Parts: sequence; C-alpha cells; structure tokens
Amino acid sequence: MNQLDCSKYLIAVIEDDQSVQRSLVLNLELEGFKVVTANDGEEGTQLVEQKKPDLIILDVMMPKKDGLQTCKDLRAKGISTPLILLTARSAEVDKVLGLDLGADDYLAKPFGMRELIARVKALLRRTQSTNEVDQITFDDVVIDFKAYRAERASRPLELSAREYRLLRYLVAKRGSVVTRDELLDEVWGYNSYPSTRTVDNHIARLRQKIEPNVEQPKHILTVHGVGYKFVA
Repeated sequence: MNQLDCSKYLIAVIEDDQSVQRSLVLNLELEGFKVVTANDGEEGTQLVEQKKPDLIILDVMMPKKDGLQTCKDLRAKGISTPLILLTARSAEVDKVLGLDLGADDYLAKPFGMRELIARVKALLRRTQSTNEVDQITFDDVVIDFKAYRAERASRPLELSAREYRLLRYLVAKRGSVVTRDELLDEVWGYNSYPSTRTVDNHIARLRQKIEPNVEQPKHILTVHGVGYKFVA
C-alpha cells in the first residue's frame, strides 16, 4: 500500500459536539493532517467553500442544518470533496440515504479513532486513483465529474452522486476489467453494502441513462463471472 503523506491534506471536521470535535482534531493532527472545524451545517458549508479541504468529516445530527442536508447541498453546489458521515443513527435506511446523497463512507457512533483514521486514509488513496478524470465525452454524452454535471444530446442528464462516482471509477480504469468487489471497495467504501447486487443495480441504471441501446451496451460491458469494463 502506498504511503500517504498526511501533511499534504486538509481535513474539515463539521461536528457540534465539542468533545467529539476536539478528539477528532487531536487524532487527525497526530497523524500529520491539517484540520479546520465548524460547529453546524451552515457554518460547515461556508468553511468548505472557503478553505476547499481535501476531505470532510460530517456529523449527521446537528443544529440549524443537519449533516444529510449539508451533504446534499454541497453536492448540489458541485463540490465533490470526499465525505465521511458520522452519526448515532445506525438504521440501514439512514446509511443508504446518506450514501445516495453523495457521502463516500459512513461511521456509526461510537467508533474507534483508529478505524476513522484508517477510513480517512483509504478514502484519500481512492480519490488519488480517480481524481485525474475530470471530464469525458462519448457519443452524444458529456460528463463533468468535478462539477457533477451531465448532458445527453445537449439536454441535462440526471445522475445520482453514486452514479457519478461509479462511472468516474470505470472511466479511470477504461479498457480494464473491474470486479464487483473492487467497485464496492473503491466506490462505496468497505462495509457500506453487503451485496454485489448493489453494483449490478447501479450499472443497470447507468446504462439506461448513457447507452444508445441498453440491450446491447457498447460502453459499460459485462465480463461474465468477473465484473465490468468501460470502453469509449
């Protein structure tokens, strides 16, 4: 595994519980990360826009604007910064909702700091492998991954935050076969979903949106028994 130079990265911690916030800052700084903080969603949104951090750690239950709405608003602004949600809610519906809104990973409280740091580093490494792919054009489709904008035949194309991430990873690996397990690990983050059917369902929705002929896809190809390959 590549060694991560933590001193190069700025982490934004958006958390209203001051004891939790202090603990997060202390442990992140001990690893060498630079850290900035906010106490609620509104303040956090302004912080992210001004400081442009490399990763966001966002609590769900906060005053003024909760973490799920903050996450949604950040993605709507075209801010694609990797984001980890923290919450006391452990119900699967909340987990799925948070990830579909554009979060990259999810930790339920209470959590261990070593696990959080491991996920921060893993997410930054995953981002390194795909962040060079900012835009792609094929057929009548134009996709701007950085701004979260897509068009087909000059008309807006609605893609979810998860679909953007999935397609971006496939494009970054274009011409190579990517397994379902790799996609779960690299796009969803480990422990996010229990089944590779999640990948298949998202691939099916993506094909409906970008393929000229869904019955005979020419861009997202199935490699039976293995996974998928993007060709353009």
